[in-house]
This record gives sequence, structure tokens and C-alpha cells, in this order.
Amino acid sequence: MIRRIAIVTGASSGVGAATALLLAQRGYDVLLNYNRSAHLVGEAVKACLAAGADAFAVQGDVSNDDACRVIAREAVQRWGRIDALVHSAGATRFVPLSNLEGVNAQDFQDIFGTNTIGPFQMARACSPHMAPGSAIVSVSSIAAQSGNGSSLPYVVSKGALNALTLGLARALAPKVRVNAVLPGLIEGRWMRDGLGDEAYEQVKDSYTATALLERVATPDDIAHAIGWLLDPTCLMTGQLMVVDGGFSLGKPPAAAGSR
Repeated sequence: MIRRIAIVTGASSGVGAATALLLAQRGYDVLLNYNRSAHLVGEAVKACLAAGADAFAVQGDVSNDDACRVIAREAVQRWGRIDALVHSAGATRFVPLSNLEGVNAQDFQDIFGTNTIGPFQMARACSPHMAPGSAIVSVSSIAAQSGNGSSLPYVVSKGALNALTLGLARALAPKVRVNAVLPGLIEGRWMRDGLGDEAYEQVKDSYTATALLERVATPDDIAHAIGWLLDPTCLMTGQLMVVDGGFSLGKPPAAAGSR
């Protein structure tokens, strides 16, 4: 069997690490990109190797175009091509949307650099090395559709990422499919660390009370959605796939007279 080749950015933990492992289990060799968490990405690489993949890590800040080109070049030098690109690297600040003085232009620039410019630069660096049937999936957020999230720069950056997904789908068709997954709340240290334990539990309780499936997604849940979009048999491109357990729909009000 010829193994497929994947690059996963932001692969040291959370959705990125879960996606890298899932792809390794499904017959991909994987380059795991990280920026700061070298100790965590080492464990993720070990898990991929144990699953039978050829896997290695490459450090790089995806907001830097040179770093994106190095990441793509490392994969091509090792394997000769790229079949899948997953952009899971993400950044935010936790600032209430009502606190307009709590964010500044630099916050927008920093968050856009990772969440929007990074996916563009990675797609540009990788697409020349992608054959027909290849695919790109970015991890966006339902914040882009609801206008509510960890901060205003984050919300706007994910809205721009959704527009980028549509533009890239047109630009790279028919050779490369481009889609995005839009998770709701995800279990993990990123949200817990940003909000604090007490606030996180309150947000989680409110979320599960509203979501039709009454639970929060795990990184594995999102990884499986990404894996489906990467499958060469998938006929989707330019799509924004919401994976939020029915949170966006919300539970209908109780019928009149119900008990």
C-alpha cells in the first residue's frame, strides 16, 4: 500500500495532535508542525510512529511565510509530494466582546497572522506539490457564523478564514479540494486555560444545555470530521462543515401544555 502524505499544523496537542494520530492510523505519513510546545509534539510524534507512520516534527510559526515554505519543503524532501494539508494552528486572546478597549490593532494582526494568513501561506506553499485528489482542511469555528467567541479579533479572523476557504476552493479546483470544519466548544486545555476552570465549567454546562446532542466535542470528534473531508472519495469542496453537536440549532422551546 502506498501511504499518503499529510502536513498538520498546530499538531502538538488538541485537534491537531488527534488529527495527526488518526491520519497515521489510516495509512498516512505525517509531518507535525508546532510553534512552541516541543515537549508535547514529541509525544504526538511517538504516537504516530507507534501507529505505523513515518512521522516527524518541524517547528515553525505559520504567520511567517518563510516558515510555511520550509514546512512544505521538508515534507517534499522526505516524501516527494503532499496529499493532505490540515491547518489546525490557532491563536486568540480571551477578552469579552463588549470590552472594545481590551483589544488593539496588534491583537488583530497577531491573531489574523495565525488564523487567516497562516492558512493562506500554507496552502500557497503546499499546493504546487499536491496532485489531483489532494485536499486541504482548515479548522475554523462556529464563532465565525454566530459573531460570538473568545474575542472580537478571533471571531473576525475565523470569518475571514471561512471566506478564504471558499476562495481557495475556486483557485485550486479541480486539482485540490478545500474545506473547513467549524467546531463549537471543544474539550481541552486551550479553552480551560483561557477561561479558568470555574468559568470553563459554566460555559460547558450552558453549551450542553443548549446543544441538541447534549455534549461538547472532543478533539477526536473533530479529527474524524477532518479525516472524512480528506478522504479522496469525498466530493465536497468549498464547504463549511459545522460540527457542534447541534448547538447552533439549539433546543426547541417546550410545546405549550407539555409537562
